[in-house]
Amino acid sequence: MVPAHGGRAAEPVYRPILAGRRGELEALAHLDDAAAPLLAPVLDVCAVDPCTVDLVGRLPAGLLPAVDVSALPDIPESELVRWGVPLVPVIGLAESDRRLVAHGVTARAYAKRAVVRLRTGRDRAGPDATTTAVERVWRLARLVPELCDLLVDAGDVCCPADVRLAEPRVRRLLDWARRHAWRSVTVAAGGMPPTLARLPTDEPVRLDRFDWQLWQRLGDLGVGYGDYGVGSAMSGTDGPGDRLPTLRYTADGAWWVYRWSRRGGRGDDRFADLCRTLVAAPHWPTAGAAFSWGDHEILRRARRGAGAGSATNWAAWSTSHHLAFVLGTLLGPDRGQRSGPWGVGQDAPERGRSGRPHRGGETRRAG
Repeated sequence: MVPAHGGRAAEPVYRPILAGRRGELEALAHLDDAAAPLLAPVLDVCAVDPCTVDLVGRLPAGLLPAVDVSALPDIPESELVRWGVPLVPVIGLAESDRRLVAHGVTARAYAKRAVVRLRTGRDRAGPDATTTAVERVWRLARLVPELCDLLVDAGDVCCPADVRLAEPRVRRLLDWARRHAWRSVTVAAGGMPPTLARLPTDEPVRLDRFDWQLWQRLGDLGVGYGDYGVGSAMSGTDGPGDRLPTLRYTADGAWWVYRWSRRGGRGDDRFADLCRTLVAAPHWPTAGAAFSWGDHEILRRARRGAGAGSATNWAAWSTSHHLAFVLGTLLGPDRGQRSGPWGVGQDAPERGRSGRPHRGGETRRAG
């Protein structure tokens, strides 16, 4: 990873795709100096405002985010080089000529590289047509494969059938990718359902992390890992419509979703009860508040040391724990790193498990 402010940085091992909102950016801002260089986040930006640019500019010095503005109008005002902060442009195969040129300018101004994002649901051409498309990217952006990280985005995988369907598609794309000397290759997917409104309240509900299962099935290929954090891969479905106090808590192979409506009265009391239930659960880490900034904030509220916060805070704390958990898993003693552009290696892949939600976090372990 090219450091934002000089010096030699560690190579990242985890590429989360996060919404470019205040909560997710707050979680990134609280990464410690050791963890920051090991993450290469991709920020999906749907609107540019001074607050977003300011938050990106305040991220830790060792963290260089990639930014995807493909959802924005293709106008000069959306050019990333105008942000004036170190970042990496994310390039799609269908970008206009003008935007490809602008992305090239951004790449040369900062990191001297870019992320090429290939979405399996949209970019369905054959290998020769895909090669023609990426050669157009390299030509107009004035880049070469060695300066590009390939992100194979499998999108939404929320059940075993999705995993089974996605795996052969991803394998075909990775077979094509070996034709070129990419700087790195990462597979990302999103396993969080697009809405949680139908889940039971007032009890922890277990949801399988099917994005993690997909990556494990690809273990023989040694590609890097990415996901959508604790958000959904389906755009426009992860908004603040459900106002119930909610935490999405990552554990081994699963999320535990806490949506709380009981106890009545003040929201602070309801959220304190939620946090006390989480802190007493088997999936609460042995490190407790020291596990991540998000866990520290959750424990404070379990002890009634602060207010309930807002949906933005809940997203920030959930994301903070998720980033720490995934990074710790990827770097664990039983998972060695594989050198070369194909990213992090790991043990033999596990096969998928049932995606049916399990209730009662007090009596079941995740994973």
